Amino acid sequence: VMTVSFHKYGDMFFPGTGDIKDIGDREGKYYAINIPLKDGIDDTSFTRLFKTIIAKVVETYLPGAIVLQCGADSLARDRLGCFNLSIEGHAECVKFVKKFKIPLLVTGGGGYTKENVARCWAVETGVLLDTELPNEIPDNEYIEYFGPDYTLKVPNLNMQDNLNSKTYLSSIKVQVMESLR
Repeated sequence: VMTVSFHKYGDMFFPGTGDIKDIGDREGKYYAINIPLKDGIDDTSFTRLFKTIIAKVVETYLPGAIVLQCGADSLARDRLGCFNLSIEGHAECVKFVKKFKIPLLVTGGGGYTKENVARCWAVETGVLLDTELPNEIPDNEYIEYFGPDYTLKVPNLNMQDNLNSKTYLSSIKVQVMESLR
């Protein structure tokens, strides 16, 4: 099993694991890829890095199946997260993995602003079903949670500066590609 993890790392961030040098041990050496990110990563930076690395992992390991865990704590405005991803940017990664036409199991995970977790997973379920969902949320017993605009795709308000410089992301990519080689 090959694992690939894109995550916040550093500054004593729980659980304190996931350094780029953590590539697995013994028989599992080179079967773990960790992509340690800093606060504030945005859609453009994240999706570019995600697509490059995932494409190379698929090319190198030729997986028979993919399990994609979609952590909504990477969305901007998550109460505990520190990234600046929009729902559309998050869903773009699901679309990308789906295009490989490899058996795919998608799970939710993370996310501490329940309204945005629900929005994200609804949009991504639509992606998986090749269904464009209307932006307006239909009336339901929980509609008050989605005000004041009552839409699926909320404006992306960057909460933090992107501390992931092009140089930093490039060094991550180089190190991951070397591990995959």
